[in-house]
Parts: sequence; C-alpha cells; structure tokens
Amino acid sequence: MLIGSSVHCTWTYPEGEMLRPSSFKPQTLLTFSRCFGHFRSKSRSSSICPSIRATMSTVSAEKEAVLNHDQPTQKTQHPVQVAKRLEKFKTTIFTQMSQLAVKHGAINLGQGFPNFDGPEFVKEAAIQAIKDGKNQYARGYGVPDFNSAIAERFKKDTGFTVDPEKEVTVTSGCTEAIAASMLGLINPGDEVILFAPFYDSYEATLSMAGARVKAITLRPPDFAVPIDELKSVITKNTRAILINSPHNPTGKMFTRKELDILASLCIENDVLVFSDEVYDKLAFEMDHISMASLPGMYDRTVTMNSLGKTFSLTGWKIGWAIAPPHLTWGVRQAHSFLTFATSTPMQWAAATALRAPESYYDELRRDYMAKKAILVEGLNAVGFKVFPSSGTYFVVVDHTPFGLKDDVAFCEFLIKEVGVVAIPTSVFYLNPEEGKNLVRFTFCKDEDTLRAAVERMKKNLKRS
Repeated sequence: MLIGSSVHCTWTYPEGEMLRPSSFKPQTLLTFSRCFGHFRSKSRSSSICPSIRATMSTVSAEKEAVLNHDQPTQKTQHPVQVAKRLEKFKTTIFTQMSQLAVKHGAINLGQGFPNFDGPEFVKEAAIQAIKDGKNQYARGYGVPDFNSAIAERFKKDTGFTVDPEKEVTVTSGCTEAIAASMLGLINPGDEVILFAPFYDSYEATLSMAGARVKAITLRPPDFAVPIDELKSVITKNTRAILINSPHNPTGKMFTRKELDILASLCIENDVLVFSDEVYDKLAFEMDHISMASLPGMYDRTVTMNSLGKTFSLTGWKIGWAIAPPHLTWGVRQAHSFLTFATSTPMQWAAATALRAPESYYDELRRDYMAKKAILVEGLNAVGFKVFPSSGTYFVVVDHTPFGLKDDVAFCEFLIKEVGVVAIPTSVFYLNPEEGKNLVRFTFCKDEDTLRAAVERMKKNLKRS
C-alpha cells in the first residue's frame, strides 16, 4: 500500500466508458487499516477503533433522544411530483384493476395477459441460450439471428424483403417500439392522429414527445372508420397517424377499403404511419393486412410488433420495429437512450419462435376461437350487448342494461359484488364520455377460468 501519496481507483465499463476516479488520502487509508485490524482481532467493544466507537455513541444517543421525545415522530407528507406533460395520466387502469382483482379474489378478465404458459420449444430455447452463455449485452438493435428471423417472418406475411441489419430494430416489447418511434420521429408541436379508443400508452408517449394529439372515434356496433371525418382531419399539417389492426380494445380489423383510403390520404399529405400489429396472428374473420404492404406505403411506415401476444410470453418483453433506413435512424436513436439493448437469451429464443411452422399459428387461432366462443356466448346469456370482435383476444360490450352510471362504476361493482374483472374503456378516449357505456373483457384465459367467470356473472349480475 502506498502511504506517501493518494491512491486512485478507477473502474471501467465493458465498452470503455470510465467512472469518475475515487481518491483516498493516506490518513484515511491508515485510519481504516487500524480500525480494520481491531475488528479482525475480534476484540470487545472497548477495543473498537475510537473514531468508530464515538460515532456509535452519537448514533445511540440520538436514537434514545428520539425514543424519549414527548411527541411521536411523523413522516412529512409531500405532494406527488410529476412533469406537467404527464400530469393527466394516473396509474394505468390495468394496474388498478389487477390490484382490485387480487384484493377481492376476482377472476381477472381485464388485463390482457394469458393465465397459461407459452410453448415448450420456445422456453427450452431460452434455457439453452442461458446455458450457452448468451447472457451479456446484446447488440443495440438486436441479436443478428433474431433480426434475420424477423425479416424472414415479415417476408412470409407481406411479401416484402427487408434488410435485417438496416431496417429491423429489436426493442423491449412493442411498447418500447412505440415509444422509440414517437420519440425518435415526432417533434414538439407535431400533429399526430389516433383512432379512439386506443391503447393508453399511445397518448402518454405522444405527450412525452410534445405532440398535438387528435382523435378519430370508432363507434359501435362495427367500429367502422368514418371516412368523411378521416378525409377532413388528415391535412398537410399532419405529421403522423397511428393505426392498430387488429384493434385493441374493440377487436376491429381495418378493411382493405379503409386501409386503401388511409394510404391514399397519407401519400397525398406526406404523412407517416405508425402501425401497431401485435395481434396480427389473432385475426379470426379476415386476413390481416399490414399497412406497409400497400402500394407506396413502405417508405412512410414503421411497423411495430412483438413476441408476447402470439407466443403467450408477455413477460419477456420482446418487440421490434421494421422501417426503411431513413426512418429506422430516428427509431434507433431514441431506442439507444431508452433501453439500448433487449434481453439477450430471450432474443435467441424469439428467433426460434418466429421460425415455428405455420401449423403453430393455425392451432393458436383455433384455440383462441374456442375461448372466444365460450366468453361471447356467456356474455350474451348474461344480458350484455356484445359487439363483434374479428381479431385480438378482446371483446367490447355495452354494460348499460345493468343500470350503473358509467363504465368505471360498473367495473367496480363487477369486481366487488360479482367477482369478475373487466376494463372500463373511457380511459381509451380523449373524451372519456365517449366510452362511458362500454367495457372490455379478455378471453386469453384457460377455458375453465372463462366458464367460471361466466357462471359468476350469471349468478350475481342482474339486469335493471
């Protein structure tokens, strides 16, 4: 040990980034050495280093003073602090409802996560990757084999060939793909159009980007796009439009006619499209059409997808964005400073998943159609007005036959008095009044759970 000069310790990150050096003065090292020697000799407290003993005495005296104080100590209550751009956003409705489900022992048909596990061949691939030592940081925009698997899958689905190195970016779930796309390509003040109801992260992320958000409302029973309104809303002032098909929460699938009109308006007004396609393999009544596959649209579209919904592995948070190089640049810039990289062994396993035979996807759809039938038939029997769902694993219903004032009141009653969880849809609108009559159920649960939920509603839920 050097005594006559300061000793410098420097830690270096794997990629060469250095932390600030720490300096210990000689007298500090000597004091520590002497004290450490006392501890090593296992001496009693009387032989503890004087400086440490003095500190312990002071702390002990302070504790005694606090304990003997006449008035009990109370923690100061501080108001919660949040940036103005996020002030309007509360704890997500999914968190709130899931917490209530646990508290009241309710069956959770609210949040869209399966209560069954993903396929063994994918899990085994993840275990093998971990055993093979694939556990350090991945390349920022994705493990090469996974990028290639994404490009292969996209070509099978759309017919488009994309460069896995220049046009595919792996993200931590589709939610991060959405955030990276918006934060990387949207400037403060840019106008972005959503279709309401919409997944709640869209508006929150756009708020963080400083965008001006407009919404076009899709209304029951079929949630069709109001074409005249669409034509009047998209203008030269519009920077981007976000589309989700199959659509959460309604289960709507955008028709070829609707997509063609939307594409024409985007080309005419030089508008970008963010296309959230996480439910593309859960299309039941018509074929899924990727927005990027339409004539003239690939160069202005960011296609976002994930592993979780298709392979029942929502906790892995593996997603991706596909875009031409000039848009990928912005996505990757934001991604680099959001998460930088995504779980390495899970990416290796995801590559195995995406190379599954077509029979896997066929069986997936059959299973979900059977689950959907159980829930829809049950909801109709209970007395809900059930709206058609062509994709996703969600169904939207009108709760008003049961006499509660709005969707939030109904969902609270449903949890506490019936023992079933649904999601109030008003949180998915810019104007909550537009969704106050609707609630969303999910059928990504095993069949016994779905039947048990239906039986609870039949027994405890009565029309007014």
